[in-house]
Amino acid sequence: MVGDLSFIKRIITSVLMLTLVGLAVFFFPNWALALLVSAFIGLGLYEFFSLAEKKNIFVYNYFGIIIGMLVPIIVYLQKGSEGYFTLEPFFIVIACLFIFVLQFARRDSSQALASIAVTMFGLLYIAWFFSFFIKLKFLPHGALLVSFLILVTKMGDVGAYIIGRSLGRHSLIPRISPHKTVEGTIGGLVFSVATALVSKSYLPEFSYAHLVVLGILLGILAQVGDLAESLLKRDCGVKDSGTNLPGFGGVLDIMDSLLFTVPIFYFYVQVLMK
Repeated sequence: MVGDLSFIKRIITSVLMLTLVGLAVFFFPNWALALLVSAFIGLGLYEFFSLAEKKNIFVYNYFGIIIGMLVPIIVYLQKGSEGYFTLEPFFIVIACLFIFVLQFARRDSSQALASIAVTMFGLLYIAWFFSFFIKLKFLPHGALLVSFLILVTKMGDVGAYIIGRSLGRHSLIPRISPHKTVEGTIGGLVFSVATALVSKSYLPEFSYAHLVVLGILLGILAQVGDLAESLLKRDCGVKDSGTNLPGFGGVLDIMDSLLFTVPIFYFYVQVLMK
């Protein structure tokens, strides 16, 4: 009964989230998507820094959150500039400089390495990676590319959940995530590839070969991203990154599978699809 209620909450949350994202991607101006991405990053960083604090690592969390939320805004303000090494890497370098300066101001210099490393890792892993949604949206047919990425990634999550729950017998990496199974992993990969192939209907310029490769690549990366966050949560002794999203846990719990797929898909399209 508890499992069924959790599943229903997961469905309702998914529908609401997809509706919000769909409106931002297809109907609202690009600045609205930039603000939505910024909000996700802010909440994700808050949860990430809270995990760090459970390990007794001192973090200038509000500074990190503000800097992280500015990254997609800066990407948006570049208006799809062709140059890759443009403003946001420079901004991250400046942020790193200020993180050191803040450490200079502390009376206690213990855990300085851990504090700096965690803050910078959060900015790269969550803020910079997730801001590639804005870069992707600026590409030709950007809205369709964003929807393709989300559908292929999240259908992999759905497949892994359904197949793992119904047929899962063999644990994948129990020391990291005891509930993830080999069967669920294979099911998620199959769902990702199938979703990619169905997407030929609205992305006709993508060959079936590219779609198969992308289905496999994004399906694997999505599950690696999910396991990566599970590794962090396991180390911190928590089940979910937060409690903001019924049925899922925290915002970081729904971002995790996208954090690696977004930048890799962007580079794939930019390098191999031209």
